Amino acid sequence: MGKHKLQRFADMASYPNVIEPPFEEVFRTDYRTKGKWGKEIFGNDRPIVLELGCGKGEYTVALARQHPEKNFIGMDIKGSRMWVGATDALQNELANVAFLRTRIEFIQSCFAAGEASEIWITFPDPQPQQSRANKRLTSARFLESYRTILCPGGCIHLKTDSRSLFDYTCRLIERNRLPVELCTDDLYHSGLTDSILSVQTYYEKMFMAKGFSIKYVRFAVPDGIVLQENSILTQ
Repeated sequence: MGKHKLQRFADMASYPNVIEPPFEEVFRTDYRTKGKWGKEIFGNDRPIVLELGCGKGEYTVALARQHPEKNFIGMDIKGSRMWVGATDALQNELANVAFLRTRIEFIQSCFAAGEASEIWITFPDPQPQQSRANKRLTSARFLESYRTILCPGGCIHLKTDSRSLFDYTCRLIERNRLPVELCTDDLYHSGLTDSILSVQTYYEKMFMAKGFSIKYVRFAVPDGIVLQENSILTQ
């Protein structure tokens, strides 16, 4: 491992806005932050918004700047990338931003029922291999986890350049009759963009430069629905 990464990991370990749970404290057990993010981490009871697979944390930080009345948490396992957003938030004294370095599979170990108001999934790996279907962040398996931590009326945002992942997610939504608030396969030519949707990550700019259209869907996963998987991901 290079000195650059080692320094970033050292920084992250000292940052007050970064939480890095040891594996044994989140695997099949509740972590100390569960149900306490508002009171103990942010010191308020404002709505909590998560960005899953946050990468460098650009979306997390940008949303926090636009909405000081909410708290934002970027979640990812790759600490070297997360360092960028965590450093930005710390240097600019954004008290409504935190980062959680752990696997998304452990989301229920870290958040209590109804603790989150929104979830953003921005440009995730589409996991095209059929054998990795349950790794897709919009699979029924993950949606079930998100539902347990979202408050009533909470929503999920998916923003992606992947036509196959977008179509897969839309078919899953349709199969389970999940309520959709917004849906477009070409966000920046849809007339739907606003200050939030127009926030662009490093990867988003890269995809757009290559000519890919950006897809977006916002939907909910109400209680009482037994989620059915749609494992087919078209190429």
